[in-house]
Amino acid sequence: MLDVKRVVFGLAAIAGFGGSARAAFPDDGQVVSPLPDFAGQAPGSPEATGDAPVRVPAPSEKALRYHRSGNAIWAGEEILSIALPLLLLFTGLSAWFRSLASQLARGRFYPTLAIYFVLLSLLLFVVELPLSYYIGFAREHAYGLSNQRFSKWVNDQVKGLGVGVLVGLLVLWVPYLLLARSPHRWWLWTSALALPFYTLTLLIAPLWIAPLFNKFGPVTDKVLESEVLAEAKRAGVEGARVFEVNKSVDTTKVNAYVTGVGSSKRIVLWDTLIARLSPAQVKSVVGHELGHYVLGHVWTSVILSTVLTFIGLFGAHRLSGFLLGHFGDRMGFHQLSDVASMPLLMLLLTLFSLAINPAVLAFSRYHEHEADRFGLELTHDNRAAATAFVALQEQNLAVPRPSLLYKIFRASHPPIGERVDFINNYRPWARGESGRYEDRFGR
Repeated sequence: MLDVKRVVFGLAAIAGFGGSARAAFPDDGQVVSPLPDFAGQAPGSPEATGDAPVRVPAPSEKALRYHRSGNAIWAGEEILSIALPLLLLFTGLSAWFRSLASQLARGRFYPTLAIYFVLLSLLLFVVELPLSYYIGFAREHAYGLSNQRFSKWVNDQVKGLGVGVLVGLLVLWVPYLLLARSPHRWWLWTSALALPFYTLTLLIAPLWIAPLFNKFGPVTDKVLESEVLAEAKRAGVEGARVFEVNKSVDTTKVNAYVTGVGSSKRIVLWDTLIARLSPAQVKSVVGHELGHYVLGHVWTSVILSTVLTFIGLFGAHRLSGFLLGHFGDRMGFHQLSDVASMPLLMLLLTLFSLAINPAVLAFSRYHEHEADRFGLELTHDNRAAATAFVALQEQNLAVPRPSLLYKIFRASHPPIGERVDFINNYRPWARGESGRYEDRFGR
């Protein structure tokens, strides 16, 4: 997945939200056991037929340490996301960067914006680098969740910075031009442009950005590939290609996703998923991802992001007048159209994001639950799905039943324990009933 923090910063003047392909699993390794072999079970037994409920194991002590430290890191990152813009504003550093950029650009609009943005990006990159190293490299290696070489991590960080800067240079001139030309309606016009921008990003990211970080190629297991394509066809996704991406150079975690439209439709399987799960479990994961695609969850999220961008930018517009009136002298600028206002927009959008995040996460968990339902109705293989989640728990050091506060403020996916409970009990076909989405499936 593309480094969202770099992209969000690059688009800070447009929206406070970003992302790429949806994950089947939360990003919370140990080697995963494949689907149990039932050949030795008595014929007709629950274990042999796959009807026996799958037990959710208690988290290991190592998983609990990983979980608790993750909560502390989350809190620290939220504080930092507020503290850094405040420091840039009230130390006058943002205004100084603007003055330097304007001097170098001889007062010209776009060169001033570009130089300022590059300076600010480099500063934030350097300031955040130690924490990024600990979270993304040192900590993951300490817990056995990463295979990444340090050189690969450095390379990815530099590429992420480059992508973020490039995207920012391509788009940030739009809201700032609108701020100068239409200071009372800039938020409306910028929000109107958000939908095509998000749509374009969704189409471009899998084809042009993701391959910058990992190699994509054909699936080596041709039998699995044919089974996945047959499953996709039954779900109504025809003409897709299946790709295998070498994520094992970065992580021991597993994932898959479905993205693209028309000839760019693709089902992407991490090589770790293929190596660590059985074919039946892989197909259960793909069924979940096909659910996101067929049910339009990605496009729904694009529309939601556009609506939230409208609300967030309107709120930033209204609050900025008050803040500039009271603190403009201290910050070194009095107009939002001044490029030195970028940290102020970052701050206001970050606060808005924090306020609405519980609702956004709840909506995301609903999508994930419905994708689980879709996958089960497509495969009728509850045991493969449940054992895949148990394997995920063990590999990703997940806590299957976290606290309510964690679920509200951090969980974009339902807890694994809840998902396995649902999978164990959801079998409408066993009662002769149709599932919610079975009318969408081909035969």
